Amino acid sequence: MRKLSILAILIAASLVLPTARVALCAETLRLDEQGQLQKAADSNDEQYLLRVAEIKKLVDAGKPDKVKKAVKQLKKDFPGVAGKDFDSFMEAEVLLAGGKLTKAVKQYDDFLDKYPISPLKDAALNRQFEVATEFLAGRKKTILMVFRVSAFDDGVKIMEKISDRTGTADIAKNALLTVAHSYEKRKQYNEAYLKWSEISTRWPTGQIAKDALLAMAKNKYAAFRGPVYDGSSLISAKTYYENFKLRYPEEAQELKVDDILTRISEQLAEKNLLIAKYYDRTGSAGPANMYYQMVVDNWPNTKAAQMAKEKISKK
Repeated sequence: MRKLSILAILIAASLVLPTARVALCAETLRLDEQGQLQKAADSNDEQYLLRVAEIKKLVDAGKPDKVKKAVKQLKKDFPGVAGKDFDSFMEAEVLLAGGKLTKAVKQYDDFLDKYPISPLKDAALNRQFEVATEFLAGRKKTILMVFRVSAFDDGVKIMEKISDRTGTADIAKNALLTVAHSYEKRKQYNEAYLKWSEISTRWPTGQIAKDALLAMAKNKYAAFRGPVYDGSSLISAKTYYENFKLRYPEEAQELKVDDILTRISEQLAEKNLLIAKYYDRTGSAGPANMYYQMVVDNWPNTKAAQMAKEKISKK
């Protein structure tokens, strides 16, 4: 495997972190024989870095032809940058500059598959993250060169692949969080719950774990459509809120979780009261009485329980 050059590191830094660009411009560095960064007294690395930054600007401005020309000139002036990973990455950059987002993502994938330890890896992942974010925000894609269709699902797949590649890195966390929030904005609460559940499993401690637990409770609650529909999500929401209250009592008090649990109890009681009334209307006295009693026993302080008591007393 060829030694990583300082040029490649400079490319990655300039494409990923603006702060890194500032730092590297202020102090020229090189890799020594042990692979450590050292100060260089005399170098044209700063000029090189500026050229790379200009290429990035051309990509962001959507000028693929100028990107190709600039890359060609860069390789001529700085032959040390030549490499298959660099060429593969720049091929994706040209596609991105041309607005061919889906093809660009596939090319970044090809690059990441072939060169998983390239210094340009983080730059490619960040480019994919940018494209996925646009898709999740509503940017459409073109199919058959004519039709403009939603690319939301594509955005989800890109983010999930990023998270699969990067494990518990910050970009993996941000990718899954972006997907979860996107589902919530689209009111796809069951899908959002599943994504938060995945986040909770991957990061079981710290602030992210607390956020995930609360989000799972909220999304399960939001997924409940009303007393005439399936109540499993309401039961799950109750369990998650109770767990949150147990683990984070101070935060639960601030968020008034007890009030939420009271509302959930009212809704569960109302749902079971409707079932009891249904059996009453159909002449099924046994099941009706069973559900009336269940409402009284399980949710005694609710309005539904008072109504159930009245029904029982009349029988």
